[in-house]
Amino acid sequence: MRAALLTREYPPDVYGGAGVHTEYLARELRKLIDVDVHAWGPSREGAIGHEAWDALSGSEPELAALRAMSIDLTMAAQTTGADVVHSHTWYANLGGHLTKLVRGIPHVMTAHSLEPLRPWKAEQLGGGYALSSFCERTAIEAADAVIAVSEGMRRDVLAAYPAVDARRVSVIYNGIDVAQYAPDGGTEVLERHGIDPGAPTIAFVGRITRQKGVEHLLAAMEHVDPAVQLVLCAGAPDTPEIEAAVTARVERLREHREGVLWIEQMLPKPEVIQILSHATVFACPSIYEPLGIVNLEAMACETAVVATATGGIVEVVDDGVTGLLVPIDPVDDGTGEPRDPARFARDFAQRLDEVVGDPQRATEMGRAGRARAIERFDWGAIARETVALYERLIEP
Repeated sequence: MRAALLTREYPPDVYGGAGVHTEYLARELRKLIDVDVHAWGPSREGAIGHEAWDALSGSEPELAALRAMSIDLTMAAQTTGADVVHSHTWYANLGGHLTKLVRGIPHVMTAHSLEPLRPWKAEQLGGGYALSSFCERTAIEAADAVIAVSEGMRRDVLAAYPAVDARRVSVIYNGIDVAQYAPDGGTEVLERHGIDPGAPTIAFVGRITRQKGVEHLLAAMEHVDPAVQLVLCAGAPDTPEIEAAVTARVERLREHREGVLWIEQMLPKPEVIQILSHATVFACPSIYEPLGIVNLEAMACETAVVATATGGIVEVVDDGVTGLLVPIDPVDDGTGEPRDPARFARDFAQRLDEVVGDPQRATEMGRAGRARAIERFDWGAIARETVALYERLIEP
């Protein structure tokens, strides 16, 4: 069997959870079947590269969506020999759908997030948001199988796209490489970035986007014990506006507390692992999160997690055992934003203080988190489930 995996991100160009997913899924699938990875950018080891059409160059936000669609066309043109096509995110979903039509093979798409539940993307894409929504809807409604990365995501798929037959939607979790993501006792990375290894520390790792809730974490830090160090590994802002908002929040926070470190570049994996390993608690203030691979990464590094009780997070973080969950009451406009942001910030701060103020409990949660990651989120098992799904679609 030969599978064609279509993705925007693939090493070394990985900036989000979907890229992490395709990297490790492809690695494990290759132990079982033949795999061709089709990714944006130049061809490199492990991936066939695809570039956008030159005629679509320009700074207008809608052109970014059109460039994505042009890559989808080139992907569909180069999937000869595949028995099944598997697309990831709207950036490649249309390519998967077109491959299904052109090659007459099954299309599997993994739902890492859903455009109807990310209306703030219109800030980034402008009119391109209508195009991204079109790509996703066209693909998901016609796909032979949809993989949801959590039970919560499965419910979201069926609610957002009622035309999708529930029998075509399967849950296969994201995974974690616990051999790679493991506690790192070294301190050279911390020292290089000015992080105090002896201070109680709250760490955040993620993109600067509405979804990840960075501004809510910064608001929460206004109420957290001032002796606690905050390490923000946050880059790749969606828009200049959200970058400016986060910058203003950080500057305001620094006016009345020390130990606020903001690392704006996307760090190499080994550096992130060391930072996670030394954090007392990892903070995940996301307002929308289908699963949240970054929580698994922190747990595998034996770090306790405080996270929003939303989406698939509640299926990863065992409340009271591997960390604490923070309730959120979202507004009804589909953005996921808390109805009472001040209350959400205070609640988040309270739970951060609970964990960071009890080092023994934090250590116990961290150990329980790694055990849970090993037991429930193994990439090898996830690849075997995925191949079994392919086989059901291919067999007459």
